[in-house]
Amino acid sequence: MGGGGRRRQACGMSGGREGTVAGMAYGIQAQGDGRHRWPVALRAPVEARTWRELVYALLNLPMGVAGFAWTVTSLALGAGLLVTFVGLPVLVMALGGCRAIGYAERRRARALLWLDVEEPGPVPRRRRGGLSWLGAQLGNGVNWRHALYCLVHFPWGLFTSVVSVSLFTYSWGLLTYPLWRWVFPVYFGQDGLQVYDNGKGHGWRLHTPADMVLSVVVGGGLVLLLPWVVRGMAHVDRMLVSGLLGPSRLATRVTELESDRGVVVDTAAADLRRIERDLHDGAQARLVALAMDLGLAKEKLLEDPKVGAKMVEEAHGEVKIALQELRDLARGIHPAILTDRGLGPALSAVAARCTVPVTVTVDLPARPVPAIEGIAYFTVSELLQNVSKHSGAGRASVDVWQIEDRLMLQVADNGRGGADLSAGSGLAGLAERLDSVDGVLVVDSPPGGPTRVTAELPWRV
Repeated sequence: MGGGGRRRQACGMSGGREGTVAGMAYGIQAQGDGRHRWPVALRAPVEARTWRELVYALLNLPMGVAGFAWTVTSLALGAGLLVTFVGLPVLVMALGGCRAIGYAERRRARALLWLDVEEPGPVPRRRRGGLSWLGAQLGNGVNWRHALYCLVHFPWGLFTSVVSVSLFTYSWGLLTYPLWRWVFPVYFGQDGLQVYDNGKGHGWRLHTPADMVLSVVVGGGLVLLLPWVVRGMAHVDRMLVSGLLGPSRLATRVTELESDRGVVVDTAAADLRRIERDLHDGAQARLVALAMDLGLAKEKLLEDPKVGAKMVEEAHGEVKIALQELRDLARGIHPAILTDRGLGPALSAVAARCTVPVTVTVDLPARPVPAIEGIAYFTVSELLQNVSKHSGAGRASVDVWQIEDRLMLQVADNGRGGADLSAGSGLAGLAERLDSVDGVLVVDSPPGGPTRVTAELPWRV
């Protein structure tokens, strides 16, 4: 989506244009916040998220120890055996074990941190054979990133476990101290919990009413602090898991490009089928009928000139209709006005054909590249068709502007609303088409309206 530095708005609830599509999407999802009666600082200590992340932090130590022990031992063994051929398989086995640990860590992060990290793909190799397989395994960056995770995670796991155990014990222990202080005089013959001892028989034990109040206050403060410390450590854990245990950025980008290419190919194939159908059922059928009519008119001109002239006149009308159909078909492929005059006049022409009054505002310092210009044109065209067919609106507006290196489009109407991207409608197909060029489509259409559909496209591909 758009970069965080953009200042102008894709779509706001007030109709302004301050921010980006990303910001607007966040704003839509954020609606409804504040439903809780208690402030987040007070409810955080008892929220399920805090306890899940606390359990994750406590498990970091045993998982870190296991991963560190395996990685150091197996890699050292493999490196020591490199003087023989056995060292290579041992190193590969070590990396395979790190991959297995990474698999378990991704599952743990998914269950407790609610972090869904995509599984890295299999290790590619160019040639067949055992040596090629060994070389591919040893040269794979994903394998070594898993090994690095196992090494880095041990000291971090030790730190998070110690901090979590200490802070949890002291916070809840001090908060509930008045409830269990009786243990000391009954079982230990002491007045209360010893805070410090100077070694000369003097010290401080929590046993007076003032000590009880102090204990509850300090414990309560630590209890309120605990969730935020745990969440901060969990954020670092999320970065470690997603950065070291997921697929590489290159592999992710290749997957995205393959998916986008499939969408583009399917869209192009569907457009070609539509053009073929329109030519076959429309202009081609009309031209075939026209050729037959002209043949009959040629024969009639010799027998009955008046009837022949009337048939030629009818054929002339058919020619005009066929030409109009061909113009409409050409406009559907790529309108001449878009090529000659740009996005503003082309969108004004589209708006003029809409069944509701449409206000078009185009504020562009220059023309985007033709591919993006064409996608923007057909995006607005399809959205205005939806306004005409489904919205029941009395008026609509189209706004086009530029934010840094992004082209922004917004189509709004005062109709009945209820448009949904996830309903499998034409909007979903439109979103896929925009995604093929790293574009974004955001729909804000509450029941009862109004509807605002905002698209964000790169200025150039």
